[in-house]
Amino acid sequence: MHAIRLHAFGPAENLTYEQVEDPRPGPGQVRVAVRAAGVHLLDTALREGGKGPAPEPTPLPTIPGREVAGVVESLGEGVADLWLGKRVVAHLGFVPGGYAELAVTEVERLHEIPQNLDFAEAVAMIGTGRTTMGILQFAELGPDSVVIVPAAAGGIGTLLVQYAENAGATVVGLAGGPEKVARVQAAGADLAVDYKDPAWPAKVRAHLGGRAATVVFDGVGGDVAREAVALLGPGGRHIVFGWSAEGIQDGGPYLVDGVSEQVLGPVMLRKAGGPDPVRTLELRALTQAAAGRLTPAVQRFPLREAAAAHRALETRGTIGKVVLEP
Repeated sequence: MHAIRLHAFGPAENLTYEQVEDPRPGPGQVRVAVRAAGVHLLDTALREGGKGPAPEPTPLPTIPGREVAGVVESLGEGVADLWLGKRVVAHLGFVPGGYAELAVTEVERLHEIPQNLDFAEAVAMIGTGRTTMGILQFAELGPDSVVIVPAAAGGIGTLLVQYAENAGATVVGLAGGPEKVARVQAAGADLAVDYKDPAWPAKVRAHLGGRAATVVFDGVGGDVAREAVALLGPGGRHIVFGWSAEGIQDGGPYLVDGVSEQVLGPVMLRKAGGPDPVRTLELRALTQAAAGRLTPAVQRFPLREAAAAHRALETRGTIGKVVLEP
């Protein structure tokens, strides 16, 4: 099979398209013919040598990627025959291997893809959608809500805008540049503004006509976060799930005592509860998409162009969830 391999930590150019041996499913595993592999901002940090939430940095060489969708084409010992030929999506957990034509994972990680979703949409929901469902646990949105979404043209941002609109909230989406602003408007935001325009906070205040924001969903941090938090009224909430503007490994989120709440990783899972909180959030995301309530934005790259996908993601040159297609 063909796959993307990383032999040395460093820049995106270190991702190489190679021919490697096909993986074999072990007991309780399946092999998936990959049709779409998700690319996450965390992947870029792991490529540089960070360990992210994993206990240790990934051993090299490695095939990156932890989100895949495709068709089950081979079964390991003990796996029911009914899985063969199924359209499935899975998050691989701490085990990499997604940037490839074939990937192996445990059968219990699989979700059958709803018929109205394509592979790229499904892989967007299993990762980005799951995170979005986790974030939304911390805000009860309704018609009285006034929501600000920085990076609203991103994968999570697009879903947050759609969900808030469905809840009847007033939604302000921030994005960088005219093309992204247009995408945010199309996603349903009541107001879409360019955060590169120094006057954007004034435009938001004028649009709200004296109403204050009640929630800021912040995956950006930096100056945009500071200006957005200044628009919150008494009792408003700054829900922090990332700080891409300051670098995923450097700096940190802009937090305000009594206003900000950091909801990354374990915090989301504790809130979801149950015997398998990760799967709970995955099912919520897929259910929302299957019902047509959420439609992920997807930007597709050929598998062989994984380095270009990483560069685009790192320079904030993408719109929606980045997906590699073999």
